[in-house]
Amino acid sequence: MPAARELLLDAAFTALGTRPWHGVRMVDVAAAAGVSRQTLYNEFGSKDGLARALVRREAETFLAGVEHSLATARDATGPDTTGPDTTGPDTTGPDTTGPDTAGRDPVNAGDRCAAAALWTLRTARANPFVRAALTGCRGDRLPPAAAPSVPAPRAGREARPPRGALSPGALVGRIRDSVAGAVGADAPGLPPDAVLRACEAAVRLTLSYVVAPAPSDEEVAAEVAGLVRALLAQE
Repeated sequence: MPAARELLLDAAFTALGTRPWHGVRMVDVAAAAGVSRQTLYNEFGSKDGLARALVRREAETFLAGVEHSLATARDATGPDTTGPDTTGPDTTGPDTTGPDTAGRDPVNAGDRCAAAALWTLRTARANPFVRAALTGCRGDRLPPAAAPSVPAPRAGREARPPRGALSPGALVGRIRDSVAGAVGADAPGLPPDAVLRACEAAVRLTLSYVVAPAPSDEEVAAEVAGLVRALLAQE
C-alpha cells in the first residue's frame, strides 16, 4: 500500500481534475486519501506545502520519464499507439547512415532526442502540472508557482522541509543535461560543448511545440532529430 504522503498527493492531484486549487479543501484531500487531516498537516505543514510537494513530484516524475525515454530509444521500432502516457518511441526510422569515420553516431543522437521530444510533448499535453512547469503559464486552476514558507505544524512530528518548484529555465537545464549525457555516452568523440548546444536547441525546439502544438508529434520528433543530426554533423 502506498505511503500516506503519496496517497495524499494522489488525492490532491485528482481533486484538481474537478475544481481549481483555491477550491480544494484540505479536509477533502485527507478524506479521499483515507487519512486524518492532522496526518495531512503533519506531512506537509499547510496547503501551500502540499501544493509545493505536488508540483515538485510531477516535475520529478516527468524528468524520470525523460531518462526512461532516452534509455529505451534504441529499442523503439515503430510509432507509439498507447496514447499520451508513454515513454516516446523512436519514430524517425532506422539508422541508414551509420557512424562517421570519427566513430561518431549523430543518427543515434537524433533518435534519442526524438524519443525525449515525444515524451515531453505527450506528457505536457496530458499533465497540466508538467505543461505549467515547462512554460511558466499556470492559469487559475493550478497552485501558484511560489508559495510562502511552510509554517511549523501545531502538533505531531515536524513537517518536511519545503522544496521549491523548478523554474522553466531550471527544468530546461535538467532535460538538456539528461539528453546530453545520453548522447555523449554514445558518441564520446564529440566535443561536450557541441553536444550541450545541440541538445539545448532540441529541447527548446520541443518546448516551442508544447506552447503551440503541431498536428503530429511524430513530425515534431523527426524535426528535432534532424536538427540534432545536422548540428552534430558539423563537428
